[in-house]
Amino acid sequence: MITLKNVTLRRGTKVVLDSVSTTINPGENVGLVGRNGAGKSSLFALLNGKLHEDGGDFYIPTSWRMAEVAQNMPETDQSATDFVLEGDTRLAEVQKQLAEAEASDDGMAIAHAYSDLHDAGAHDAVARAQALILGLGFRVSELDQPVNSFSGGWRMRLQLARALMCPSDLLLLDEPTNHLDLDALVWLEAWLKRYAGTMIVISHDREFLDAITNVTLQIQQGELNRYGGNYSKFEELRAQQLELQQASFAKQQEKMAHLQKFIDRFKAKASKAKQAQSRVKQLERMEKIGPVLAEADFTFEFKEPANLPNPMLAISDASFGYVDDEGVPTTILTGVNRSVLAGQRIGILGANGQGKSTLVKTIARTMKALGGSITEGKGLNIGYFAQQELDVLRPSENPLEHMIRLAKELGAEAKQPSREQDLRSYLGSFNFTGDMVKQAVGTMSGGEKARLVLAMIVWQRPNLLLLDEPTNHLDLATREALAMALNDFDGTVMLVSHDRALLRSVCEDFWMVGRGVVGPFDGDLDDYQRYLLEESKRLREEARLAEQAQVAGANTTAAAPSPAVAPSAPVAAPVSTPSAPVTRDGREQRKIDAQTRQQLAEKTRPLKKELEQIDKRLAALSAERASLEQKLTEPLPPAEIAECGRRLKVGNDETAQLEERWLEISSALEEISAATAT
Repeated sequence: MITLKNVTLRRGTKVVLDSVSTTINPGENVGLVGRNGAGKSSLFALLNGKLHEDGGDFYIPTSWRMAEVAQNMPETDQSATDFVLEGDTRLAEVQKQLAEAEASDDGMAIAHAYSDLHDAGAHDAVARAQALILGLGFRVSELDQPVNSFSGGWRMRLQLARALMCPSDLLLLDEPTNHLDLDALVWLEAWLKRYAGTMIVISHDREFLDAITNVTLQIQQGELNRYGGNYSKFEELRAQQLELQQASFAKQQEKMAHLQKFIDRFKAKASKAKQAQSRVKQLERMEKIGPVLAEADFTFEFKEPANLPNPMLAISDASFGYVDDEGVPTTILTGVNRSVLAGQRIGILGANGQGKSTLVKTIARTMKALGGSITEGKGLNIGYFAQQELDVLRPSENPLEHMIRLAKELGAEAKQPSREQDLRSYLGSFNFTGDMVKQAVGTMSGGEKARLVLAMIVWQRPNLLLLDEPTNHLDLATREALAMALNDFDGTVMLVSHDRALLRSVCEDFWMVGRGVVGPFDGDLDDYQRYLLEESKRLREEARLAEQAQVAGANTTAAAPSPAVAPSAPVAAPVSTPSAPVTRDGREQRKIDAQTRQQLAEKTRPLKKELEQIDKRLAALSAERASLEQKLTEPLPPAEIAECGRRLKVGNDETAQLEERWLEISSALEEISAATAT
């Protein structure tokens, strides 16, 4: 296990951790949370050995293999598959040993190397690497493309795949979702749920943390506090803790005031002097409870739009795409017929690369439609948040210069105070205080750039907000402030985001962008997640079949491909009943109906029995998990903590398997009933 005992950690003159103690047990999935600048990345640097403690004792098992996402941008001509495959350090080591053994013609060493290759999973390493790449949003045609041919965000996805490829006992993930679309995020979430080692993740995505973590560590004002449970459970426990602390503080203050009143009244009176002195000592010995010092929350609001045209937009038989440097158009979406009404909240869904950003950019007027028409309502005023903040920011300018330029461009239309002091005060409401208003944007963090873009959008008083991944780099507090502001906004919102909590809280309608068209999505985000997982599975199966076909061609054989994963227990196939004759008497009909019901009962009885057993087991596992999580909030011996952690891990794995089996059986029962009814 990982232990910190009275550890102090400094970055320059700042004390990041001040005599903190905690334990992370094998198999735990830990969410590391705290405000930006609290010290989360510094703790990661301590864990991976880049920093050393300034005081106290820090221990991590020397035998543990560690994996983390490299932050450098890869520059290589290697194919995407080869680059990710190299992340399997154990496999690379054994391959090196094999090459050395073959060079020295050492038969025994060659035999050992081939045995080690099998143990290292060499037989399916390429398939595993490609499954990771496809799961993170790449297409089958891109598996063999050189790494240098991809943009920065896609290369960082390859770095993530490379880290996941590495066999590890400890996995460190610092904002792994920043470069991902919702489809890749859903796949990553499912993959991490199956990870067998200890995982520590920094993320500002509430639903992501809730799905994959079972312990939360909070860094706040130099303290490191451990909570059993995911992020939502942490918030609940933290609120209870703060409420209790505030009540205890108030009670102690009342008692101290009472003691002080007695001392002040009787300290000069001879007959009471001894009692007064006793109370002075009692007051001095009292361990003081600190007041609740809540960090100031960041809030803002969108101003009321000057007008609300209805409809905002009318898109008729439009084609969307781009024109390359040589003037050749490439169409991505065709036959788009949609309208956008005043007050609508539209979430734009779609797998990566299907055209979501192209649609938003065209509506935002930064690209032109290739065909058809986009009719704007009179007085339409668009506020556009670009996926890459620097698309609308100037790196060499500071926030104040951005606001001055914006105020001049809008002029009297803005109907806003535009004196420099007014602009400084306005920026201060978005946490740009003091010298920050003069800091070059190019030197700012991603979160600061995002806040500046939001400030500029709010200033414009838009009636249509186009938001393309606005939560990248925003911490949880700022994301919550954005959700509140959007819910209070009187205008229309069109939102592309991989933050499911934001989509759930803001959007009422969903558009699906995919396969060259744009249409309504009749379902909720849970339905969409299931769709994305099926798409990801289909792409991985395509890659597996393509690889097997290639191997078969090389061996000039036509062997049928075998499944990559052994299937679970078989589910009964739907019953197919023959069509009934057109005419028959009532007795014959009742007899056939009875036979059909009997067939249905025979087919469904074992499945229903298994379903009942699964429900009972899931209830037992849920109760056990709640008991263990409650137990972990109490002081326990290290051995007992480790045992609780192991039991939680085993229980979570069994729950995931049972839930998957439950879905299989339920689907099979529905198919059997439907087939029997026809």
